Amino acid sequence: MTELTIQSLGQHGDGIAEHGGARVFVPFALPGERVEVALEGERGTLLSIIEPSPERAGPICAYFGTCGGCALQHLSRASYAAFKRGLVANALEHAGVAAEVAELVDATGTGRRRATLHVRKAGAGYMRARSHDVLDIAACPILVPSLHKAAPRIARALQPLAGDSDASFTLTDTGLDLSVKSERKLKPVQLAEFARAHKLARLTFNGDPVFMARPPAVKMGRALVEIPPGSFLQATEAAEATLARLVVEGVGKAKAVADLFSGVGPFALRLAEQSRVHAADSDRPGIAALQKTVNHTQGLKPVDAKVRDLFRDPLAPIELDPFDAVVFDPPRAGAEAQAREIARSKVKTVVAVSCEPKTFARDAAILIAGGYRLESVVPVDQFAFSTHVEVVGVFRR
Repeated sequence: MTELTIQSLGQHGDGIAEHGGARVFVPFALPGERVEVALEGERGTLLSIIEPSPERAGPICAYFGTCGGCALQHLSRASYAAFKRGLVANALEHAGVAAEVAELVDATGTGRRRATLHVRKAGAGYMRARSHDVLDIAACPILVPSLHKAAPRIARALQPLAGDSDASFTLTDTGLDLSVKSERKLKPVQLAEFARAHKLARLTFNGDPVFMARPPAVKMGRALVEIPPGSFLQATEAAEATLARLVVEGVGKAKAVADLFSGVGPFALRLAEQSRVHAADSDRPGIAALQKTVNHTQGLKPVDAKVRDLFRDPLAPIELDPFDAVVFDPPRAGAEAQAREIARSKVKTVVAVSCEPKTFARDAAILIAGGYRLESVVPVDQFAFSTHVEVVGVFRR
């Protein structure tokens, strides 16, 4: 055993101390705490807390500390919000971007509507902390109430049929969508029986829809979107609404908007209530779902939805210049190639949405070098008790 004093909190939520001239990372420890740990290289396993921090909070889940899913349940709400805001501020500072970061917006809502559980013979749940072993859980309190206990129960029931597998749940407005990945080869009739027994809206097995009682669909603005298997959806309903509100406010009265990395259209469909929209994404089923939704929704301005790989083939300035505003919401890798083209364009307003502060900061620096001013930066929290945070930035020429 080694006694340490925790000095700071790292970007992954670990407490950081110094020992023998080197940094030691201690999960579940907080700044100012004196702790006893078992050292293994630069990692320390927390054994006991000699002096707890006044910022320490009681976890909401009995599995916290054993389950690898949550990192920050032991942190008070005020310190938690400051930590997540700091992730964005630090990323911008490191990239040389001067900007005032707003207070964290809580968009965790009623909980996550999406979750992937690992299914093994020993049970179903998430990976144990710092392990590849599955922790069998009876419930997960960060999920929406209807998935809280149901997801682990359904996942466990899946094991005799699918064996070792991963079960991805999505709660939609029309029912529960379940996607299963397994090494087994099963007949659709077996899977259909399972789906009916658990009242699923749809069951997808290794990428193939094998059962559908009704299309899983989500309300986006005035539109109802049928979600294709595997298409991206924000983790919480509250986060989607919050991000969309910030995007619409940032775009303002623009008459023509390009929505890049649009997915099934959570921004495009809301923007189309007031603006003409060009939507682009490499997700072919997502773009098809967006176009189908547009065709069946009244009261929208024209929406042009195209399949396009914006990493390899970003919109060039000549294509961007007709738009009053551009919105982009890329994967974690960011939108470096597209940001460089936007920086060369004449577009007046850009709204960038990101789930990774570091790549957001990199792309922001590119836009600023191209003549944009970063008007606002808002961090949004949808992944409760994790070290992930969303960012919305508004840029203007």
